[in-house]
Amino acid sequence: MAGIASTLAKKRALAAGFGTNANAVKYMNQDFEALRSQCLSQGGLFSDPTFPAAPQSLGFNELGPSSYKTRGVQWKRPGELCSNPEFIVGGATRTDICQGALGDCWLLAAIASLTLNEDVLARVVPSGQGFGDNYAGIFHFQFWQFGEWVDVVIDDRLPTKDGELLFVHSAEGSEFWSALLEKAYAKVNGCYEALSGGSTTEGFEDFTGGIAESYELRRAPSNMFQIIRKALDSGALLGCSIDITSAADSEAVTRQKLVKGHAYSLTGAVEVNYRGRKEKLVRVRNPWGQVEWTGAWSDNSTEWNYVDAADRQNVKADDGEFWMSFQEFLRHYSRLEICTLTPDTLTDDSFKHWSICKYDSSWRKGSTAGGCRNHPHTFWMNPQFVIKLDEEDDDPDDNEVGCSFVVGLIQKNRRRLRKVGEDMHTIGFAIYEVPSQFHGQREVHLDKNYFLTHAQKARSETFINLREDGDFCLRVFSEKQHETQPCDDPIDATLNDETVSDDEVDAGFRGLFTKLAGPDMEISAAELKTIMNKIVAKRTDIKTDGFSLETCRVMVNLMDDSGNGKLGLGEFATLWKKVQRYLGIYKKNDLDGSGTMSTPEMRMALKEAGFTLTNNIHQILVARYAEGDMTIDFDNFVACLMRLEMMFRVFKKIDTDDSGSIELDFHQWLTFAMI
Repeated sequence: MAGIASTLAKKRALAAGFGTNANAVKYMNQDFEALRSQCLSQGGLFSDPTFPAAPQSLGFNELGPSSYKTRGVQWKRPGELCSNPEFIVGGATRTDICQGALGDCWLLAAIASLTLNEDVLARVVPSGQGFGDNYAGIFHFQFWQFGEWVDVVIDDRLPTKDGELLFVHSAEGSEFWSALLEKAYAKVNGCYEALSGGSTTEGFEDFTGGIAESYELRRAPSNMFQIIRKALDSGALLGCSIDITSAADSEAVTRQKLVKGHAYSLTGAVEVNYRGRKEKLVRVRNPWGQVEWTGAWSDNSTEWNYVDAADRQNVKADDGEFWMSFQEFLRHYSRLEICTLTPDTLTDDSFKHWSICKYDSSWRKGSTAGGCRNHPHTFWMNPQFVIKLDEEDDDPDDNEVGCSFVVGLIQKNRRRLRKVGEDMHTIGFAIYEVPSQFHGQREVHLDKNYFLTHAQKARSETFINLREDGDFCLRVFSEKQHETQPCDDPIDATLNDETVSDDEVDAGFRGLFTKLAGPDMEISAAELKTIMNKIVAKRTDIKTDGFSLETCRVMVNLMDDSGNGKLGLGEFATLWKKVQRYLGIYKKNDLDGSGTMSTPEMRMALKEAGFTLTNNIHQILVARYAEGDMTIDFDNFVACLMRLEMMFRVFKKIDTDDSGSIELDFHQWLTFAMI
């Protein structure tokens, strides 16, 4: 219950503007301004207790406490490493990011691309920080984390070895913004080692709140160069890499000085006049800050001599950045990643703004984790969303009529769990065309039969372990306005009047009731428990561990019109009729004859019983009524249906004008919650 309340509270906070970049959530409830003021007033430097200068902040395996790689590591503040430390020297540039002893080139490539856009960088690296009068050993950075911006506070104790920064560092030895940024990102992800290995798209998204897409360059579309230029013109961040064929290939340097299994930034794309023809060029940067392409169009190559001075690009020696022809780029590189930025990120009107929608949801075992198409009986249970695209793209360079959109699916918080042996889950999505009969309908949840008879129109690549546990964030970006909403069943119930009056009870049942009820001619919850368990104990076709007193109390509460907590003749007859109907539904939906129902079978049984419920409600019901093996026995099935019916009847009785909402004072809320 506390989890449900927290989720609702979080949704309300987001609706009120919390979690935006301008009003970021304080990570671990640490307030930068308050902590800095406290340190300044006390005359001391900040030491962060939530991410200490200790072995556990470095890592758990290769950077664990017993690893040779961490021997001799000392945590030092910038003032202990140089006489005049500075936060940023001459503006943040791509050459400020040089890789250290951590395999996070993917992250550094994202940071390098970040420096190309001052507005984007300012969102991640807040102003007003440095080593001047207000220096107190404390800094803060902001990251986008699965739908909200978080403000992360750190102290400036950095891991060093032999007097040098162990991880990312600036080519300018007295500049520390990139090292501090890496530390803040390590804190969000649990430790430095959690950053080892990854996709540049992950860094792109966490630094911008944008949405990333990936292209396999061996299957590049014919207009790939136009896509790159269009992305750069829209302020997007781009990264690229060369696949490895074996572990020995990782970060191996080719004959022409390209590094395999290494993340690069793509920072420019131009066409120049070269010997009477147009030559397409792209600019790429190695986050090492050195080791550059030595082929055609590289620094100081002869090709530049045949280009007009006005078109000649600025080429420098060994700064990690280089030009190469687009065709060579396609031949040598394997993958291109593009991160499109959100409209609020792009303050420059020269950039083209996209339309965005975001939803947070979850996969839960037994209710909304339906697996892939290999599981046809549960695939339909996965969360569904409908996307409506009404406006065509404005693209004069493209003769094809269409609506461009990008779908991004992110799993949450998996990198943090590496310390306890967890990692990314295998996830993916498929795109289907909504049948014409459902056009215009707002509440549509496609069932099993649809997916058994219809093929997907598009899908993510082979389902891969690139981020997501039970909780996920789905986002849709489109060039024009669009509408995206969850597909879910409406909450509704068909509640038939099954009331049996005393006069309608036949003589046989009346005699049975007299025998069961005793002298007071009424049946209490305790007596009902005895009766029900005697009956079900004789059945071999259903499995049950017996009706609990709590379940029997719910059954009595639903049937008890007099309010005395007991059932009279007609009330008991009505309950018996209801239980018999539930038994028929239970057996019908126990498709394998196991005597229990699986959670997917339960979902179908609830629908047959007259209830249509949302994914969220199904998750709650599974958590409450399913066994550990995700099965539901008969007594829990009856308990679930009885409580559902009671909740619906109570609501409908109070909602006299059928408005769909009711108002309760605290006393009334407690009264109904305790039923």
